[in-house]
Amino acid sequence: MQKEIEILSKKEFERTLKRLASQIFEKVPSNSSLLLVGIPTRGVYLSKLLALYLEELCGQPIEYGCLDPTFHRDDLSRVGTRIGQGTDLPSSVEDREVVLIDDVIFTGRTIRAALEALQSWGRAKRVMLLTMVDRGHRELPIQPDFCGRVVPTSQDESIDLRLTEVDGEEGVFLCKKISNN
Repeated sequence: MQKEIEILSKKEFERTLKRLASQIFEKVPSNSSLLLVGIPTRGVYLSKLLALYLEELCGQPIEYGCLDPTFHRDDLSRVGTRIGQGTDLPSSVEDREVVLIDDVIFTGRTIRAALEALQSWGRAKRVMLLTMVDRGHRELPIQPDFCGRVVPTSQDESIDLRLTEVDGEEGVFLCKKISNN
């Protein structure tokens, strides 16, 4: 059994995404050099939403793509393997301002793997990290440049980010396993 606590409602989630888009817009001087790169699964959908919000802000389309770091992970025995989604980038990352996008940052190992995978596609001018939720428990010295919400969790809790396109609803939830004792 599991108990859920809503951290961000659909409305708050949308407002947070728009704030993050504004922060990217302020930090990246040239939108033509910007490339949003989502990490499957929900990071890819977040990158699409952020690209739309950024287009509203700057008046020009923003390129986005998908980078699957599965085969660059150093913890596959712990997290298990899954069928890779495949990397799909619209152009080279060479000399681009890249924003890696993931839903939740936990140990940092997914981001480390994504950085390694990204290197095989060229040398970016700068790589920044955006996560919707930082839940703590880092095993590597990796911190997001843009973060929607910091939610300290215990090891028996998890963060569930839900998107309409994937889950049929939108919001962020703190989930805790409840024992039947």
